[in-house]
Amino acid sequence: MKFNKLLLGSFLVMFPYFTFSQNNLNFVNIYPDDTPQSIISKAAQVVPTESQLRWQQLELTAFFHFGINTFTNKEWGDGKEDPTLFNPTQFDAEQWILTIKAAGFKQVILTAKHHDGFCLWPTQTSTHSVASSPWKGGNGDDVREVSEACKKHEIGFGVYLSPWDRNASCYGTDAYNDFFVTQLTELLTLYGTIDEVWFDGANGEGPNGKKQVYDFMRWYTLIRNLQPHAVIAIMGPDVRWVGTETGMGRFTEWSVVPTDNMELSNIASRSQNNMIFKPKSDLMGEVLGSREQIYKAQSLVWYPAETDVSIRPGWFYHPSEDTLVKSGTQLMEIYFTSVGMNSVLLLNIPPNKEGRISDADVYSLQQFSQLKEKLFSLKFHNSLLNITSENGINTKAMVDDQYNTYFTTNKGDTATTIVFNIKKPSSYNVLLLQENIMVGQRIEQFELEVFDPQKGWLIATQGTTVGYKRLLKFPTVTGSTFRLRILNSRLEPTISEFGLYYMD
Repeated sequence: MKFNKLLLGSFLVMFPYFTFSQNNLNFVNIYPDDTPQSIISKAAQVVPTESQLRWQQLELTAFFHFGINTFTNKEWGDGKEDPTLFNPTQFDAEQWILTIKAAGFKQVILTAKHHDGFCLWPTQTSTHSVASSPWKGGNGDDVREVSEACKKHEIGFGVYLSPWDRNASCYGTDAYNDFFVTQLTELLTLYGTIDEVWFDGANGEGPNGKKQVYDFMRWYTLIRNLQPHAVIAIMGPDVRWVGTETGMGRFTEWSVVPTDNMELSNIASRSQNNMIFKPKSDLMGEVLGSREQIYKAQSLVWYPAETDVSIRPGWFYHPSEDTLVKSGTQLMEIYFTSVGMNSVLLLNIPPNKEGRISDADVYSLQQFSQLKEKLFSLKFHNSLLNITSENGINTKAMVDDQYNTYFTTNKGDTATTIVFNIKKPSSYNVLLLQENIMVGQRIEQFELEVFDPQKGWLIATQGTTVGYKRLLKFPTVTGSTFRLRILNSRLEPTISEFGLYYMD
């Protein structure tokens, strides 16, 4: 199996074998004499870096697509736009941040520059920017206002910077990589802490008809030097694209994958290519990191998935879509199929021409927040009598609301049964599970059962991977005794949190 040695070498420089313990690494080699069992053992001990763990625990990130396209009513600009069109007369970054914070989002990503090349900050590299607009007399700086609002309200801040630039005359030449590095340096040095840098795979022609050979390694090194804790997403070594922009993740989602999933050509082939925000294929059903795949791998790495989707049909604001905003119920379903499938949800919420998040979007986010809060407000542990497991250790850790504590099994036990007795018969239709990924991702198969006095143990739901978080909806069952069976695991399984809930 071939893999991108340049990317891998750069990866190893950028991640000097980060560990949570002496036995766990972010990356491991697989050698020809490794047995299947030793490969499984290695895979079970691969863990996230501190930055990747912080990112995973965000769960919800907002994407702000805002720029010259907002004013031309387009999804995809050509770089020939008149900058004077950009004039968000009621621009209010705090309204953006307070809106998403109230809905439970913990980080934002702003499209500092999209493919049209229009910059939302007064860059020194181009006149195709806010400095050439009438907004605030040419003295406006969207990036600064959004970053400062994030800092004020304790929300993470990230930037999307399009490698493809349809306005830059040097695009398609070696000089463009210097041009791009200058833009990236401005963003990384002028706006405080940057928590995420987001690159997509679009690589079309510039104004001169040429395509660009991107110097990704140079960009990665720059980011590591200037913002070392930032994660680099999609066309980067920290976070991968889940493979579809529907908000639907994989039913089986491994964060530990062969390193060839980091190869730039593989990422680009699955990314935007010639159509803006239009994947070539739906990769939802393609399992990454299965036993069959890791047995053939030359190395394994922690490379978690991000699931992106827009709250509207488009990614930039269009007045005609004000009645097509996803409802709170739809967003709740997406939460289950993204965060609840071991991913982070990147939800696009495009501000309008006035520079505000529209009322329809605000209302939908409020409904989503209320639904989520209602579902998880009744703590399962308040109903418990006891928890038992014949080969388990630290059973109470599963219901203590402390992610860093966890249940596990006796050494060598890769299967277990955990019985939960509750105070009185209750009805449930949602299961929550979390592994302690600081130890590794291990669970391969599980099932939840309810005890029926007449029929015995009945399966309520079942699944494969868990990872940071797994949420499963199932037909409502009622009982006072439930059991979780871990049927298969790579080394001893861990469970940080277990919960049963009822959704109306």
